Amino acid sequence: MSDRVILHSDLNNFYASAECITHPEWKTVPLAVCGNPEKRHGVVLAKNDIAKKFGVRTGDVIWEAKQKAPGLVVVPPHFELYMKYSKKMFELYQDYTDMVEPFGADECWLDVTGSQKLFGDGKTIADTIRERVKKEFNLTCSVGVSFNKVFAKLGSDLKKPDATTVIDRNNYKEKIWGLNAGEMLMIGRRTYAELQKLNIMTIGDLAKADSAVLKSKFGINGLKMKAYANGDDTEPVREAVKSRDIKSIGHGMTAVRDIETESDAKDLIFYLSEKVAARMRKNNVRGSLVAVGMRDNRLFSIVRQKPLPMPTYSSDEIAECAFSLFMDNWNGDPMRTVTVSVAKLEHDDSPRQLSFFSDVNRNDKLEKLDETLDNLNKKYGNIIHRASLLGKDFIYDKTDAEDFLPFQR
Repeated sequence: MSDRVILHSDLNNFYASAECITHPEWKTVPLAVCGNPEKRHGVVLAKNDIAKKFGVRTGDVIWEAKQKAPGLVVVPPHFELYMKYSKKMFELYQDYTDMVEPFGADECWLDVTGSQKLFGDGKTIADTIRERVKKEFNLTCSVGVSFNKVFAKLGSDLKKPDATTVIDRNNYKEKIWGLNAGEMLMIGRRTYAELQKLNIMTIGDLAKADSAVLKSKFGINGLKMKAYANGDDTEPVREAVKSRDIKSIGHGMTAVRDIETESDAKDLIFYLSEKVAARMRKNNVRGSLVAVGMRDNRLFSIVRQKPLPMPTYSSDEIAECAFSLFMDNWNGDPMRTVTVSVAKLEHDDSPRQLSFFSDVNRNDKLEKLDETLDNLNKKYGNIIHRASLLGKDFIYDKTDAEDFLPFQR
């Protein structure tokens, strides 16, 4: 059986590049897209190559970035603009395959194994996509071509901007085994720190490491890491469009920057829970099973769920359960995507099975409060927000329609 052909396409300096499309005069100056640019504690979310050459890094505080790059142009994020280009890119990818899996707003995997007779081999398809992106959108992308997702992702990172890198079975040891092991998907900073204690510095070291030692230290994930380093990644590229499970309601977000603190995690989960609960009330349903999906910045994903004492559409009840799930399962690595969903739905006029351990009065009060806030926001135009979310530069306010965009599933 022949190898799969997987592409990983990564838009170069996406947020900053999109801003330069609407303001061409910014193409020749250092530029940073920042959260809360009116406040000195805002941070850099993205930067162009010119700013990067001055040493500006994602996560820099604005005043730090300005010290590094005199004349730095600082602009706020415009997520509607970014999502517009994300959607266009997604549609472009679908010209070549229906097996497209987004990884944030600016990255996608494509399985083009079955498309080669129509469009050429993997490198040819990658080069064609890069040329179309430049011509049609005035953006650039780097594309990795390989026989699995992990190596394709490494390929897109190896050479930027606007490049195609092929990693195949004949050259992968030469191309990637010398790289820092922390460059590989699934390996966050804390995991890499633990690998270093075992004298595992590079991907090649990991590929040759003792399986028993890795399993003892990291469990089944240690064996997965070694398998990935050796090219044994069989993870499929998920189909571009999958029908949503009508038996559950959820809301997820790839945060603007990685979630690294308990406080930020709590704020994001409460935000997502409010979106879920509002949609439940809109559809006149309550639910009794909360699930939290967690995906870190190295692709490792888990989903955990927990039953509620009684069906509810209270945002606080859902959020408290979801946050408890998150904290019970978070290993401290930066989180890229978090999803909150509620299942075991029932119509709100259905008889409710109560529990001796549930506080019915508290739940009813919280539900009535949410209903009152719904009415106020509907009447006066979304005027009420949770105070803890004000000024958070990793959350942006998505509409329900935006939640159905392919890059935000």
